[in-house]
Amino acid sequence: MSTPLVEARGIVKRYGPTTALADGQLTVLPGESHALVGRNGAGKSTLVNILTGLQPADEGEVRFDGEPAPALADRDAWRRKVACVYQKPTVVPELTVAENLFINRQPLQRGFISWRKLRTEAADLLATWDVHVDPEARTADLKVEDRQMVEIARALSFGARFIVLDEPTAQLDNREIERLFTRMRALQDSGVTFLFISHHLQEVYEVCQTVTVLRDARWITTAPVADLPRGALVEAMAGESVTEQAERQQTAPAAGEAPVLLDVRGLTSPSYTKIDLSVRRGEVVGLAGISGSGKIELAETMAGLHTPTAGTALIDGAPLPFGDVRAALDAGVGCVPRDRHGQGLVFGMTIGDNATMSVLDRLGRFGFVGSDRRRGLATELIDRLDIHAEGPDQPVSDLSGGNAQKVVMARALASDPRLLVLINPTAGVDVKSKESLLARVDSAREDGTAVLVVSDELDDLRRCDRVLVLFHGRVVAEHPAGWRDHELIASIEGVDHG
Repeated sequence: MSTPLVEARGIVKRYGPTTALADGQLTVLPGESHALVGRNGAGKSTLVNILTGLQPADEGEVRFDGEPAPALADRDAWRRKVACVYQKPTVVPELTVAENLFINRQPLQRGFISWRKLRTEAADLLATWDVHVDPEARTADLKVEDRQMVEIARALSFGARFIVLDEPTAQLDNREIERLFTRMRALQDSGVTFLFISHHLQEVYEVCQTVTVLRDARWITTAPVADLPRGALVEAMAGESVTEQAERQQTAPAAGEAPVLLDVRGLTSPSYTKIDLSVRRGEVVGLAGISGSGKIELAETMAGLHTPTAGTALIDGAPLPFGDVRAALDAGVGCVPRDRHGQGLVFGMTIGDNATMSVLDRLGRFGFVGSDRRRGLATELIDRLDIHAEGPDQPVSDLSGGNAQKVVMARALASDPRLLVLINPTAGVDVKSKESLLARVDSAREDGTAVLVVSDELDDLRRCDRVLVLFHGRVVAEHPAGWRDHELIASIEGVDHG
């Protein structure tokens, strides 16, 4: 057996009274893709911070190629060992690809940056690792998958051959994911080793050879992916049997002949064309499609983020205001946006502030907010959403991904909306948090709320009474509850409609 490229043993990390990692273990062999999975709060991020030298372990050791990890202050030595490509970009969006690749180490000529040499070296680096991106392109203009490859190339240029991918597929559609996996396999053939972190377990089976499970801040198991059935993997993550999972996914009875709450006719914009759809009270309607299908823009239009060029939308018979989020909120629309980091949360504020900011006008008069009423509502929402927190005054930045997403959901529900728009509501959250968030969909249905769910996750769409599929901006198929995965995927990928 070859010497592990990376080995972590007996890792313990405490933050005050909180033990973030009680027994972290990881052994990654050269040239493999190794999955690290576990629910939010299991200790994955803490272990990654220690593996990348961002934080020291209180106990235990990390070794690279059999040698002890560099001193924490020796950043150059760490960069030669390991790099992490995070869900949130670490590139500077306004700089070019070449400038990002060699930031703070630009080639100099007579004391000045040699722009010609910079572009040449960037082109050579990208070609070496088969990354097809224009070195002079502005990084902000890149697709997510290309930005990720630029970050990987930058890491490889330091000499690192161990790359941590933290939720790399969270913002990619199926085709982009497959392209990323193809690139990963090619890089593996070139001697690059990956630690792959994802909540999408199917991806673990597609791209990884080995999987390590953390639960409750402890190592649970490491096994070849081929030897660990999906049920056993989920059970290792959850700590309990998941035989009831299929039953939980059964869809509730359809809304039947309940009154139509949302009625959309002929809605058109640069992203979609002549959309007709209706959602009844107590009905959950899904929108599916590949990236660029128009599904997200259509949902965002319902939430007041865009103004269509033609068509109408009525909510309870009254015109739905376009291009005005506040007016849409007043009209009875609650929204969980697609990106909790950029659109969903204000990280400098508390859980209570974030959960109640959309209903401050209800918590006081003449521009003054009653602190007791705000705190009471926030506490109620924390309990209702089962947000694991110390209380409403805790900074939202302290929360795990699953609990942070619950805060976004809490704010959407705080206004008691008539129409609830959910865009990728479970992206980047663990199995338990996903189930908790989807249970809110069932509660909304029971309350008579109309729900519009946009998601790339099939499990999110199973809760729907029916799913509309968009392809190139048009509705091309409708699948009632009980659809089979291959049927829906065929519609999404454009297989069954030319």
